[in-house]
Amino acid sequence: MTFIAIPIFVNARPEVDACLERAASAFAAGARLIEWRIDALAEEPDAAQVVADLVKRSPAPCLVTCRPVWEGGSYGGDESVRISLLEALAASGEQARYIDVELAAYRRSANLRQKVLLAVGHPGQVRPVETGLILSSHDFTGRPRDLLQRIEAMTADPACAVIKVAWMARSLRDNLETFDLLAERRKPMIALCMGQFGLMSRVLAGKFGGLLTFSTDAPGGESAPGQPTIDELRSLYRFDSIGPKTRVYGVIGWPIEQSKSPHIHNAGFEAVGHDGVLLPMPIPPEYEHFKATVGAMIDHRRLDFRGAAVTIPHKEHLLRFVLERGGRADPLTERIGAANTLIVGSAGGLACANTDCPAAIETLCAGMGPRNVQGKQVALLGAGGVARAVLAGLVDAGAAVTVFNRSRARAEALVEDSGGRETASGKRGQVTVGESGEMDEGGFQIIINCTPIGMTGGPDPDGSPLPEDALLDDGVTVFDTVYTPPRTPLLREAEARGARIVPGLDMFIRQAAMQFETWTGEDAPVDVFEKALRGPR
Repeated sequence: MTFIAIPIFVNARPEVDACLERAASAFAAGARLIEWRIDALAEEPDAAQVVADLVKRSPAPCLVTCRPVWEGGSYGGDESVRISLLEALAASGEQARYIDVELAAYRRSANLRQKVLLAVGHPGQVRPVETGLILSSHDFTGRPRDLLQRIEAMTADPACAVIKVAWMARSLRDNLETFDLLAERRKPMIALCMGQFGLMSRVLAGKFGGLLTFSTDAPGGESAPGQPTIDELRSLYRFDSIGPKTRVYGVIGWPIEQSKSPHIHNAGFEAVGHDGVLLPMPIPPEYEHFKATVGAMIDHRRLDFRGAAVTIPHKEHLLRFVLERGGRADPLTERIGAANTLIVGSAGGLACANTDCPAAIETLCAGMGPRNVQGKQVALLGAGGVARAVLAGLVDAGAAVTVFNRSRARAEALVEDSGGRETASGKRGQVTVGESGEMDEGGFQIIINCTPIGMTGGPDPDGSPLPEDALLDDGVTVFDTVYTPPRTPLLREAEARGARIVPGLDMFIRQAAMQFETWTGEDAPVDVFEKALRGPR
């Protein structure tokens, strides 16, 4: 079983009662180990008594850590003070479940090793001691070159009860090594990656047998970069349900923090009893990053990576990647030239699909009521993966589409690519490239935003993709494919000027339902999706 540990920083005696209350709340929320971080407390005159009091009154088993500045903590005092504090803790008779000591400090100080043995016991000691020693190694710049040698030294030390290694991940691929280290451990181990790329190691610690993972009881309480809150860990990612057979899915993009895919898919997995977890997976925008990272996850024999939702800017990369690896793409996806859904078979076979296209047209038609898009004049803003999918659906439906994009060359390439292909319906829609100022003249009955402008976490979250003088009235329908926030600046502007609006959240739910059914073989619990996004109605 993998436990959740919550770090709580104690700076002085007056804070003890409040810190104990936090610890009790964290225990009630599901934490099973409290890490008392005494970095700032250690130089206080009564530090030993305060620490003993914390250990005695702790509402859950506890870990005591005084982390020096040189290994990512805030203790900058004399090393002899730290050593004396450990000795005092041992002499107090109050036994923490663990104490954490840095491998580097332990190696270079015979005095420290002696005091640690007083605290944790040693072979032949008569006094029963329940405190275990965690030997730890942290690197806030990246994976240490001698990582394996450090682990071997910890493994060989008879006083070491638990090995802990943590380093700043430089890509998602770093997490894969933590999984291998856990799977091949010879002692209880904590192996975690820090930073924006490290969430996977924290959430999946239980899949690979890690002793514990760290989370925080509230934003701002992190002891290392990238720690999720305990609510995120248990409620959003269903940490308690993760085990060796859990299948792993992702939502891939750059940026990806704003995605709601984990909220709906993880709630959906729980609703239908599917043993899976979906995680945000940030991958930088270049194809080389996408290819190397997704390929490594598919090839990792222990991860059981089974698929992903793929968003900006990787939709075109996904199709290219799958085809390069000999996978399958349906005719619609190939015609669009972009995919948003990766499917990985149990034997490693690959396929991709585009659920954006049917979801966008269904959403648009539903939002317009009894009307349909055949013959309508449509302004399509953007020329990326979403625009490709929406354009294919519009062409199939017989709309007359004008593509506007900041890069005219990309708009021309999209128009040329889409206009020269046969459609599934035979209703050949007209596609042209828009000229500057054309939006001001009106004549468009439908305006569709396929850019990230207005998206939370995007390049211009407060902006609108429409020119200031664009004509809007009650004869125009404005559809924004951005869904975070649910009411974007574009939608607010359009509604204020009398236009009919179609929110991207509806499209998001439709395309996600198709993805879910592809991955699980189960009907998507759309009501659960809606509740996860909008709350109970």
